[in-house]
Amino acid sequence: MSDVPSESVDPVDPVDPVEPGDAPARRPRGRSARARARLEEQGAGAEAYVMYFKERVYATFTGLAIVLVVSANDHADPEHALFALVLGVLGITAAGFVSDVISHLAVHQTFPVGADLAILFRVAGGAISTVVTPGILLLLAWLDVMPLDAALRVSSIVYIVTLGVIGWFAVRRSHLTWAKQLLVLAILIALGFAVIGLQTLAHSI
Repeated sequence: MSDVPSESVDPVDPVDPVEPGDAPARRPRGRSARARARLEEQGAGAEAYVMYFKERVYATFTGLAIVLVVSANDHADPEHALFALVLGVLGITAAGFVSDVISHLAVHQTFPVGADLAILFRVAGGAISTVVTPGILLLLAWLDVMPLDAALRVSSIVYIVTLGVIGWFAVRRSHLTWAKQLLVLAILIALGFAVIGLQTLAHSI
């Protein structure tokens, strides 16, 4: 009986047969240009919100300090109070706008144009809007529609409520527990009173 030579078979990895209903394997892909653009837009939107709230808080603190200083002055008149408030908020808003332009120029190495410039104007508009309600109240006091002390008192309440709402909104959006949110809010309130005290002292000197 003769030996039958066995066929030599090269060792290869077994290949699983592809059934008709199988879905083709997906190749790993990087993020598409559209996805990257969407992420960049989200990042730009978040940065715009940060700038908006930052400038609004600055203007609110400034307006509140001016109102408190005028309230402490026994010889204050509505005209002086109105101009002091408007010019003070306009000054801090202009300073913030110039600061944002310089920061953009330093980081991006180009002057803000188009959408970037529009964001800066919206941020400045949000800061200026903090003077609308107190300004109307002081204007009514100037026209003898309401007493000056009442207008200043209501204006200070408006500013304090605005700061409280912004602080509460920021804390509520965080991922902290309720206890930590209350602690952070208490710290923000304490820091707010410290800032108000410093600004009031600075405007009263």
